[in-house]
Amino acid sequence: MPVKKQHPSIADSILPMRPKKNIALIAHDHRKLDLLDWAEYNKEKLSRHNLFGTGTTGALAAERLGQPVFTFKSGPLGGDLQIGSAIIDNEIDIMIFFWDPLQAQPHDVDVKALLRISVVYNIPIASNRSSADFLISSPLMETPYERFIVDYSRRFKKEIE
Repeated sequence: MPVKKQHPSIADSILPMRPKKNIALIAHDHRKLDLLDWAEYNKEKLSRHNLFGTGTTGALAAERLGQPVFTFKSGPLGGDLQIGSAIIDNEIDIMIFFWDPLQAQPHDVDVKALLRISVVYNIPIASNRSSADFLISSPLMETPYERFIVDYSRRFKKEIE
């Protein structure tokens, strides 16, 4: 499947993704087993990529998958913010985040910030098994990809003028 070339305006940009993607694995407490089961089922595909995770989720994934997972701090202790920073620095390409839609988190503002920054930097996000299955099975997972980044600062400049 050929990738359609995107033509950003002068102020927008393209960030390349390599065939070996940097994938963040994150799950709230009541979703950890679901994410771990999904990751184990997709162990072979995930083994071809670099894995990152927040505290407990990352450690559990490394143990379950038998492969290295770079772990940030636990989400409530700043791990979500660390992953957001890694997204900004173009160090995370894809995020698999099984968040709990039925339980408030003590760090809900950090979760919202992480989801917002993921959209701003146009990284693919999966929030459940179905979306994660579609994402991991995409032919784009194994090829270079040009990620289009909108320059949102133009919007702020227009509002000021």
